[in-house]
Amino acid sequence: MSRSLALVLTLAFAAAWPFAALAQRDLSFDAHALPEQGTVAITVAEGLPEGGSFAAIDARTGGALRRAAELEGFKGKADSLLDLRGFAGYERLVVLGLGKDALSPQALQDAGGRVARAVMRAAGPRVDLVWDGAEADAAAHLAMGATLGQYRFDKYRARKDDDAPEQKGSLVIRTHAGPAGAQAWESQWKPVAEAVAFARDLSTEPANALWPEEFVARVRARAAGLPLRIEVLDVPAMEKLGMGGILAVGQGSARPPRLLVVRYNGGDAGEAPLAFVGKGITFDSGGLSIKPNTNMWQMKGDMTGAATVVSTVLGLAGRKAPVNAVAVAALAENMPSGTASRPGDVVRTASGKTFEIMSTDAEGRMVLTDALWYVQRQDKPRLVVDVATLTGSIVAALGGDYAGLFSRDDTLAAQLQAAGAASGEEVWRMPLREDYAKGLKSPIADLRNGGGTPGAGTAAYFIGEWVDRALPWAHLDIAGSDWASSASPTVPEGSTGFGVRLLDRFVRDHHEGRGQ
Repeated sequence: MSRSLALVLTLAFAAAWPFAALAQRDLSFDAHALPEQGTVAITVAEGLPEGGSFAAIDARTGGALRRAAELEGFKGKADSLLDLRGFAGYERLVVLGLGKDALSPQALQDAGGRVARAVMRAAGPRVDLVWDGAEADAAAHLAMGATLGQYRFDKYRARKDDDAPEQKGSLVIRTHAGPAGAQAWESQWKPVAEAVAFARDLSTEPANALWPEEFVARVRARAAGLPLRIEVLDVPAMEKLGMGGILAVGQGSARPPRLLVVRYNGGDAGEAPLAFVGKGITFDSGGLSIKPNTNMWQMKGDMTGAATVVSTVLGLAGRKAPVNAVAVAALAENMPSGTASRPGDVVRTASGKTFEIMSTDAEGRMVLTDALWYVQRQDKPRLVVDVATLTGSIVAALGGDYAGLFSRDDTLAAQLQAAGAASGEEVWRMPLREDYAKGLKSPIADLRNGGGTPGAGTAAYFIGEWVDRALPWAHLDIAGSDWASSASPTVPEGSTGFGVRLLDRFVRDHHEGRGQ
């Protein structure tokens, strides 16, 4: 093999797995070097170091780079950017500030994402991103950030040749790690980036293109070639098991519900798996308790919890994580019709426990009852985390900056909080009090499915009543954090894919015996 081939490992994304970002640049890794022309991006820690690429270009220009930085007030703080065009022989020179925590995975991913968002469209056919470190994982984090930052969902746009995005070309990540960065990217982080993109794709699709059966078909197609086992329960199978919760939600729709189970066994044989359960309402009209028209269109994304948990397990399988894991997606469409369930109906779930419907718009907790029961019975997991776009109350409390975390287990809660901080998908622990049960009392059933306060807390309590008290369990209410009204370095405006990076980090740091 030639030296150039040994140093440059091009990782164009395979045709079998295209990101929805249709114009992703081809990604490659090369030895550390400063090109003398073209579009170049460099990174600096806060304080503008006296060595490295910044100092080299500054010396080459007789101190002009540092003077330009001083004139612009650029000091290398996190999220800062110095964008110089026609400078020092470059078509464009971009200097990215990493702040004081310059080596954190999140800082590096944000830097890669800022390159993608700042220069991908306006730059020429090649962009070189130069980082002065030698850690292979750091190079891979830059690649992950750049990949996530380029995400676009253009499937339904009618493009013209003169307005197509100009992202075609290449992005070369130059570090002292050389090809080792490519190896870390391929084995550990590319599968996670693919999983995030898949979750975003599913959550962005309109409801006339994605319903329970189609969700299952998309997952089957995406899982092809991965070491996964897929199980699907249709209506007769759920009726046989007495899954009244999910059936009650789906009975108003012409599109029948499904329970999708995706199992990955990458750990020791017989080891109890980690279980991730997701709310998968492919469209939520509210049922007979119909929602107001304003912003109802956003309810196409009420299946983001299911998209998150399934994509997480796809990512674990893609990077061959040494764990056993199972994802359960409770899929239904909540529609008003002559066959829809009604407020006041009593529903018997597969566990035998019953609830009285106070609102058909509290449907997420209804489908989760049967999904949680099923995974406990079939898989006997060592812990359960459920993910759901569940309540407007959590949006009022936390906005879109945090997901709400509810748990009866302090250790599990702390691990999820740490994983959220490390991944950039942060969670805020909320109270889960036993006296929330008072607001859910029913005169004719075991519980009511709503009506108590606080809304997010009583909803979490309701869900927890279908989880064995001895089993570590956490509920993530991602309403608000699932959709971004404005873009950030690695998250586009629109579907965020929230939870995939969080849960992957949780597994990586606390259940694989190593950190990355």
